[in-house]
Amino acid sequence: MSERLDIKRGSELELKIESLSYGGKGVAHYNDFVVFVKNAIPGQTVKAMVYRKKPGYAEARSLDIIHESSKAVDAPCGHFGVCGGCKVQNLDYSEQIIEKTRQVEDSFDRLGGFSGFKLDKIVPADPIFNYRNKMEFTFSSNRWILKNESVDKGSLFALGLHIPGRYDKILDIDECHIQPKIGNKILSEARDICLANPDLRPYEPKTHIGFLRYLMLRFGVRTDQIMVNMVTAYDDMNKLSPLIDGLLENIPEITSIVNNVNTRKADVAFGEFETLIYGQPVIEEKIGGLTFEISANSFFQTNTVQGEKLYDQVLNAAGLSGNEVVYDLYCGTGSISLYLADHAKKVYGFEVIRSALEDAEHNAERNKITNTQFMKANLDTFFKTGQLPRKIPRPDVLILDPPRAGMHPDMTEHIPKLKASKIVYVSCNPTTQARDAKVLSENGYRVDRAVMVDMFPHTPHIETVVLFEKH
Repeated sequence: MSERLDIKRGSELELKIESLSYGGKGVAHYNDFVVFVKNAIPGQTVKAMVYRKKPGYAEARSLDIIHESSKAVDAPCGHFGVCGGCKVQNLDYSEQIIEKTRQVEDSFDRLGGFSGFKLDKIVPADPIFNYRNKMEFTFSSNRWILKNESVDKGSLFALGLHIPGRYDKILDIDECHIQPKIGNKILSEARDICLANPDLRPYEPKTHIGFLRYLMLRFGVRTDQIMVNMVTAYDDMNKLSPLIDGLLENIPEITSIVNNVNTRKADVAFGEFETLIYGQPVIEEKIGGLTFEISANSFFQTNTVQGEKLYDQVLNAAGLSGNEVVYDLYCGTGSISLYLADHAKKVYGFEVIRSALEDAEHNAERNKITNTQFMKANLDTFFKTGQLPRKIPRPDVLILDPPRAGMHPDMTEHIPKLKASKIVYVSCNPTTQARDAKVLSENGYRVDRAVMVDMFPHTPHIETVVLFEKH
C-alpha cells in the first residue's frame, strides 16, 4: 500500500503550504496527494491533523507552525483564528492579492477551459480595514468559551459572531477590525446595557425563549449616517427602552434606530414588520454622484469605496456611447442600472425580489433618473418562456450579476439568443463564473477583458468583472 493511502482521519502530517485554495484553505501535497489545510498560509510548514479523507484529497487542521512564512504578518484582531471571518489576516495584503489573482486565473484555466488565462487588471482595496458598511451581530445565551479562558466571565450572554461550523455558539466580540471604529463603540455600549438589564435576554433558537436576536449596524461611509437595527423575537418597546435610551444618550452619532420583529422560528435577521424608533427609516450613501437610500433590510454593496471601483469597471467594460439599450439581469436594488443610466439610451433591470425592485424604482426617482425600467422576473425561466414584452427592444449590452451559484443552465444557454454585442459578467464566485463563461464561449462570445476587484480584504471573497464580445 502506498504511503498516501495510509492517510486517514486523525493522521498527523508535516506539510509545506504552497498556496491558498478558493475559500481560504492552505494547499499542500503529501507524496503528490492534495491536502487542504485550515488556518495555514503559503510559505508555512505546519504540523496538521487530518479530519476528513476523500478519494482525491484530504482536509486537515493546522496544529502547530514548524516554520513561519516570510509573508506572515501580525494579525491586529484579538479574535483572529477563532472568528472565521478574516481567514488570512495574518498574510501580507500584497500576498493576499497574489493568491486571489491565482485563484481566478486557475478557475478559468481549469474549469472554464481558457488555457493560459490572465487577468488584465487587479484593483486592490484601500483601506484594507474598517471597510464594511454593514455588520450583523448575534445575541446569544450560549457564549463560546475560549481555551484557557476563565469561566468567571459567564457563558450565558454573548454579542458577536458565529463560531465557524457551529450555529449554537457565539463568539463574544470586543472589536471587529473590518467595520468602522464607531461600530465597535456601539457594540461595546450595547453589550454593557444588556448585561446591566436582566430583561434584555438573548433569544435561544432551540427553546425559542428570550427577546434579543440580532444587532445590525449600517453605516453611510460618505454621509456619516448610522442605523442601528434591533431584531427581537417579539414586540415589546418597554423592554427595549433601556437599550434604546442608553445608545442614544452615549453615542450621539447614531442617526436612525429601527426595531425588526421576527416572531418566527427561522433564525433570520429580518422581521415580519419594522418599527421606526428614532430618526429616519433609511440612511443615505453616495456612490459616483448618486445618492442611495438604504433601509434596514435592503441590499447594498457592503464596501462603499470598493463598490464604486467595481461599478467603474463595469462602466468601463460596457463602453457605452449613450445610444445603447442595456439589460441589467439580477439587478437587485438597481445600483448598477442607475450607475450606467447616464451613459445609456435605456436600461432595463430584471429581478425576482419585489422589495428590491421597489428600492430600485425609489432610488431612480430619488436621483431624477428617467431612462430606467425595472421588471419582476424569475430569470431561470423568464426569457426561455417568452415573458419579455414585445415592445421592449433587444439589448446591445447585457450586464450579468448572478448569485454565488451562478446562472441557471437554461439561462446560460438562452443568453446568446438575446444577441447582445457585449456581455459584462460581474461575479462573486470565479468558479461558477468560469463554468458559465465556458458556455458563452461555446456560443460565439470571446473573453475580451477580465478585472478582479478586491472587495473584502483578509477574507476569501473575490469579485470579478469579465467582458465578453460577440465574434
